[in-house]
Amino acid sequence: MSFATHKTFITEGDTVILYLNVNNMHAIDVFSQIKNKRGDMVEYVFQTNFGALKVKNLIGEQYGSKVELSRGWCFVLQPTPELWTQTLPHRTQIIYTPDASLILFQLDIKPGSIVIESGTGSGSLSHHFVRAVKPAGHLHTFDFHEGRTEQARDEFEGHALSDFVTVYHRDVCEFGFTDELNGCADAVFLDLPAPKAVVPHALRVLKDSGGRFCSFSPCIEQSQRCCESLALNGFVEIQSMEILQIEDIIKVKHIPVLDLEFLKHKKLGDDHKADKETRKYVTTNTPSTMPGHTGYLTFATLPPLFAR
Repeated sequence: MSFATHKTFITEGDTVILYLNVNNMHAIDVFSQIKNKRGDMVEYVFQTNFGALKVKNLIGEQYGSKVELSRGWCFVLQPTPELWTQTLPHRTQIIYTPDASLILFQLDIKPGSIVIESGTGSGSLSHHFVRAVKPAGHLHTFDFHEGRTEQARDEFEGHALSDFVTVYHRDVCEFGFTDELNGCADAVFLDLPAPKAVVPHALRVLKDSGGRFCSFSPCIEQSQRCCESLALNGFVEIQSMEILQIEDIIKVKHIPVLDLEFLKHKKLGDDHKADKETRKYVTTNTPSTMPGHTGYLTFATLPPLFAR
């Protein structure tokens, strides 16, 4: 329940984030008891690298609190789309926060926007969309895999987000979007193997006043074919982008200073001894390795009907 609104205290049924360190977080649902493999109800004890946590002890605690484990401690945080992206159960490859932030910015998503997404997958980007369109907007998300569709629907319901998102089981490459969505969307996002085939369907669901389009593709050939289809269907401002994160490493280095007077006396045979001197400099350099390619983001604008 803790995705929908800001809360101060944890209640039973909330999804919370256990923060052990920046590379070690867990999302858990707060229940006093769970079913074991035999189907019996037992006390819910969650195991971490720093020991066990009796989950019932979280009920009534304040979000942001430091809680004790059997061999250490952790912080308990209210979930956000960014934290959920790092801890969610992977049903498919997901879109991470750097790409998600650019997608939201380029699609001009804001409260009240109507967004159509195809390729729900694990629901990582869907949670970012829902937070951005609340409270008056809505997300319509499609996936061709029935099992993933049901899991996503249950997940949104468990996170109290069902009022802001509708999940559809449908192959949009073959059948397009549902007819009732024609002309209602402010933005369309695709995460599909063949986005080229869906561009004409995206054209129908975008509003007569125009809208924005984005496709995420791991291969440049997919992006190229999508760009060709966008141009043929009247889209403008077509561009593809790629996000690569580079982290500057800051180090303090001690550099010896060249003593010209010492070199002059040494050349003349003088026994003069120069004091060794070093200076301290703060330097930056890029790491020897960096996170690699995730995908190409293709953006385009559909102009208003009178301008087409």
